[in-house]
Order: sequence, then structure tokens, then C-alpha cells
Amino acid sequence: MNRDAFRPSPPAEVRAESTDGGAVLVFVRDLRHPPATVWAALTDPAQLAQWAPFLADRNLGDPGAAVLTLVDGETTAEQPATVRRAEPPHLLEYTWGDDLLRWELSPLGAGTRLTLRHSVAERGMLPMVAAGWHLCLDVADRLLDGDPVGPIRGAEAKDFGWAELRDTYAERFGAAD
Repeated sequence: MNRDAFRPSPPAEVRAESTDGGAVLVFVRDLRHPPATVWAALTDPAQLAQWAPFLADRNLGDPGAAVLTLVDGETTAEQPATVRRAEPPHLLEYTWGDDLLRWELSPLGAGTRLTLRHSVAERGMLPMVAAGWHLCLDVADRLLDGDPVGPIRGAEAKDFGWAELRDTYAERFGAAD
């Protein structure tokens, strides 16, 4: 696919859960690929580099310390991470700075139901986080389909429908309050 022709998929199934220390984005996405294939995309640094908002300094499939480098154009910012749980190919949980990400993979026919639980300190961040993961997972889906478009990160996401997705998710989260 021509990268310029890339458009985001329709809004995903999302919800917000309140916590004592902030909020959790629950983002559900069905993928056409088996859990083991999706697991590799979530843990292998070479695959993460092609779709995720960060670069990983090591395979995230093993517990322990890691460094995730946020990429926005030419700007990078290293953030500490700790893989807390890695149970291939079903559960991956790690910190990313102050956030906690939990990826749950369940078989769904020949594919996978991916459920991301991303804990953030401020509920107001949820629409932005949802829009960002939406685009990243669209890119990951294309990568797994063998039709990569390359990573869409940082400010560049605004050229690919990020603002519209953010507004849609903000409406959904607002209606749930």
C-alpha cells in the first residue's frame, strides 16, 4: 500500500475504567493472526520498530528491566520500563515510564482478540492514548498482513487521522461518565 493512501480503520471497542491513581484505557481489537504471531509483534524489537510508538532495547518477552525509546520525528526520549509478566503467547505486562500496559491475547477462531489495558495518571489523556494505539495497531495489522506502511509516530500521526480518532474517543469516554 502507498503510505499516503493509508487511512485508519473505524473506531475500536474502548472503555475507560477509573482507578485510585488515575484511569485505565481498555482497548479491544480483533486481529486475523494467531496469538503467537501477535505476541512476536508485541515483543520482538525488530517488529516493534515497524509499528510501535517506541523502540525497545531488547525482546520484551522476558521479565526484567528494559528501555523504551519514544520516537517523534527526529526527537527521541528514553524511558525506563520493566517487564513484569511475560506468559507467551497470552499475557504481556510492562511499565513504560509511569504507565502500566497489559496486553492480553485470546484465540478467536484463526485470529486473536487483543485487549490492551493502558493505565495512565490522568483520565484526560485517555482519548489521546486511544487514538495513538489505534493508529499503531492499524500499522501493526498491516505489518502482520505482509503489507507494511511503516511506523506512524508522534506529530506525524496528525497526518493520518489522529485528531479525528481522538475526538471520537473523547466523545465515547465523555458519554460514559
